[in-house]
Amino acid sequence: MRVWIDQDLCTGDGLCVDHCHDVFVLLEDGIAYVAEDGRVLNDPGGSGSLADVPPRHVPAVINAASACPGECIFIETSRVPAA
Repeated sequence: MRVWIDQDLCTGDGLCVDHCHDVFVLLEDGIAYVAEDGRVLNDPGGSGSLADVPPRHVPAVINAASACPGECIFIETSRVPAA
């Protein structure tokens, strides 16, 4: 699973950080970004802003997306083709 944030929609409430501070961070601009392996991916809206989510954080990231008042957290899941 991968996740990204549309910074244009972010309200800066920080609920995502409350849900999973290992994947989401608030920067000085008051907007949330995703992080991967401790590195903030701050290419707003670009492909460089997609973070791989470790399996242990998947439930927290889903909860963060559900709770987000700005509805700015987007989750991409990989689809495995049927055999």
